[in-house]
Amino acid sequence: MAERPGTFDGVHRRNLSKLLRIVHREGPLSRARLTEQTGLNRSTVAALAAELVELGLVEERAPDPTNRVGRPSPVIAVHPTVVAIAVNPEIDAVTIAAVGLDRRVVVRDRVEVDRLVTPEETAGLVAETIMRWRRGPLRGARVVSIGLAVPGLVRASDGLVRLAPHLGWREAPVRVLVEEATGILTIVGNDASHGATAEHLFGAGMGVEDLVYLNGGASGIGGGVIVHGLLLGGAGGYAGEFGQNRPGIAAAADRRAAGGVLEDEVSRSRLLDALHLKHADEPTLARAIEESDASAVHDEVARQRRILATALANAVNVLNPSVVILGGFLATIAERDRDGLAAAVEAQSMPAAFELVELRTAALGEDRLMIGAAEAAFADLLDDPGRAVAG
Repeated sequence: MAERPGTFDGVHRRNLSKLLRIVHREGPLSRARLTEQTGLNRSTVAALAAELVELGLVEERAPDPTNRVGRPSPVIAVHPTVVAIAVNPEIDAVTIAAVGLDRRVVVRDRVEVDRLVTPEETAGLVAETIMRWRRGPLRGARVVSIGLAVPGLVRASDGLVRLAPHLGWREAPVRVLVEEATGILTIVGNDASHGATAEHLFGAGMGVEDLVYLNGGASGIGGGVIVHGLLLGGAGGYAGEFGQNRPGIAAAADRRAAGGVLEDEVSRSRLLDALHLKHADEPTLARAIEESDASAVHDEVARQRRILATALANAVNVLNPSVVILGGFLATIAERDRDGLAAAVEAQSMPAAFELVELRTAALGEDRLMIGAAEAAFADLLDDPGRAVAG
């Protein structure tokens, strides 16, 4: 029988969720501050905190000795042992990380590959990594769930990967495969959507209600759109595929792929080719571009920036965001001349649509996809802490 929203149990569960969500998103807070933020009375907050302590989700710490005003209030913080596993399979590497409920990346592995990994191989690699970490950095940790950030179309209803073209995955039941290999609840979503969520909650988009996020990775360009504070999913969960749009290219000499989409022209692999590199993680690629004095590298960055500006102007005209955030190699392109990129976007946007727009780069760096995938993995726990732990 469904629980009525107004019942005691329903109110209690929502309050428990509210308290855990606040300390998850804002960090350690005194019980007095939690009382202010929740609007609940002190005894209720104390009881809820005690219940979360008993569930092993938070810990109570001694009051901050620097706070000398009024009676000292214990500090509530998420328990450092509660973690989710985040996974990002790409064409050149599979990145796996353990992310705490406090958003701290506890441990990370980037496993470089010289061929495309299958869904089955990905599941096996995740299981093997978790088993190894349990004997080391995750000894004593509680792994509550796994979140996958996949560069492709992921069906929202069941996590089926309908198509991840660069990985060669089609109708891939990777969620089921990972759950069978690990015995751990698994959530699968689009990588850029996870990045958008992470930046909106914890990064460059904090406090922003309407934003566009574009992620540049080894498998191309994806995106996420936040509208009135909520992630735009679309009918099936496939919204945000900016990389598949065909931007107008003003100069014929700038085109590299006849009839190509955005990610064919604005491409990490083209940057690597210009640098004569085969593999590079995000910091390495950014550093290589910054340190290069080769005209071929600077010309390629400038070419990609011109085409990216057109794509961003299209997004501004259609979606009217207040912030546009660029992550991955797109952030590197932007940082080379952020003012120039902003000016190029403005020149191709409707004046009224652009007047409130601010162009930003991802604040979470290479952690953004890991934190976003972990956020999706923590969703059930945050929604209903008691039930999630019991389950």
